[in-house]
Amino acid sequence: MVRKTVLTNGVKIVSKQMPHARSVSMGVWVSVGARDESEQESGLSHFIEHMIFKGTSRRSAFQIAKEFDAIGGQTNAFTSMEHTCYHARVIDSQLETMVEILSDIFLNSLFDPAEVERERPIICQEIGMVEDSPEEYVHVLSGHNLWGSHPLGRSILGSRENVIRFDAGTIKEFFRRFYHPERIIVSVAGNVDHRRFVDLVGPAFETISSGGPLPPRTTPVVRARIRSHRRELEQQHICLATLGLSVTDPRRFAFSLLNTILGGNMSSRLFQQIREQRGLAYSVYSFMTSHVDTGMFGVYTGVDPRYTGEAIDLMVESLRNLKNEPVSADELRDAKEFTKGNLLLAAESVDNQMVRLAQNEYHFKRYIPLDQVVERIEAVTAEQIMDLAGYLFRAEQTALTLLGPAEDRPAFRQQLETV
Repeated sequence: MVRKTVLTNGVKIVSKQMPHARSVSMGVWVSVGARDESEQESGLSHFIEHMIFKGTSRRSAFQIAKEFDAIGGQTNAFTSMEHTCYHARVIDSQLETMVEILSDIFLNSLFDPAEVERERPIICQEIGMVEDSPEEYVHVLSGHNLWGSHPLGRSILGSRENVIRFDAGTIKEFFRRFYHPERIIVSVAGNVDHRRFVDLVGPAFETISSGGPLPPRTTPVVRARIRSHRRELEQQHICLATLGLSVTDPRRFAFSLLNTILGGNMSSRLFQQIREQRGLAYSVYSFMTSHVDTGMFGVYTGVDPRYTGEAIDLMVESLRNLKNEPVSADELRDAKEFTKGNLLLAAESVDNQMVRLAQNEYHFKRYIPLDQVVERIEAVTAEQIMDLAGYLFRAEQTALTLLGPAEDRPAFRQQLETV
C-alpha cells in the first residue's frame, strides 16, 4: 500500500508498506544537485552531503556514527545532478530511533568551521580517487565534452579550487537558499505504518520555513566534438556520448530496451562484438542518464591503444545498425524479459522501493505501479526502437572522448561523421 501526506509547509511524506519485510528504509530527499550550482558554487551540494553527518547541537560526528552502529543500521548519502538524498535502513523495531537521528542531522547540522576544515582534504582525496580511475574519469570528461560549460557538464564533486575555498558561511548560505520545504520529500518503505511514520516525522519537518524563489534550471545544448586527453595508460578509454531522453519522456521504455540491446548485458551487441567475438576489451557497455529536461546516452570501452580505431568503428557500426534495421523478434523479447526481471527483482528491496517512491513523486506527482511499467515495456515495438535510434544517433549531436596514449586523429573524425 502506498500513501502520501503533505505537511502544511509543503514537505511531502510518501510511504509503501511491505508487511513481509523485517526492515525499513528511509530517505530524506532534496531537489537540489550539481546542476543548480553556479561555476563558483560547483561542489557545494556534495560538500553539504558530507557535512550533514558532522555534528548537530545534540550529537557529535562520532555520536551519530556510534548511534547508527548501535542499532545495526546502515546509513549513507549521495548527490546527483538534480537531487541530494540522506538515507538509512534499520530493522523495523528501530524505526523511531532512525527517524530521530536522521531528522536531527538534517534539521540541526551545525556546519562547524573546524569540521569543514577536517572534511576539506577528504573531498579533495575523493576527487583524486576519481581522477585515478580512468574508467570513471572518462565519464566526467565525456559529460564536459557533450554539455560544455553547462552545470550538467561539470563534476558533481566540484573542483579542488572550489573545495579549498568553501568555508562554513558559504555552506550555510547555500543550504539556507536551496533546502526549502517544497523541495523536500521524505520517503519510507518496508514494515511501516504510514500514520505512525507521519506522527514521528511530521512535527520536526513541519518547522522548516519556506524560502525565496529558486533559480530556474536551463537546458543545455549538445555539442558534437572530439576531445583527446593524453595520459600514459595501458588502455585507451573511449566514451561515445549522444543526446538522451528526459526522465518523463514517453519513449523512455523504448530507450531502456534500446540500451539493453546495445550494451546493457552480456548478450548485448557491443559485449558480443567487442569482447566475445573480437577479444578487444574486458569492459564494454552502454549507459543512459536522464534528467528532468534532457539526457545522455553513451557507450564505453577500454582497449589496447593499437585498436582504438577498430573499437570506435564497431561502436559506430552498432549505432548505425539500430537506426537502419529493426531488431529481431527474439532480441526484443529477450530484452523485455531482462528488463522486467531486473525491475521485479529490485522491487523486493526496501531500499529500491524507497528510492522509487521519491522519484515517482518528484517526476510524476504520483506513484506508478510496477504492473503499469511492465505493460508499457511489453508494448514497445521494434519500429519504435528503430525510430528512437534515428532520433538519438546523429553525427551533429555525438561527442567522442578519449583518455589514454592515443592522440586525436583525422580518422576518428571521419568515423564520427558516419554515425
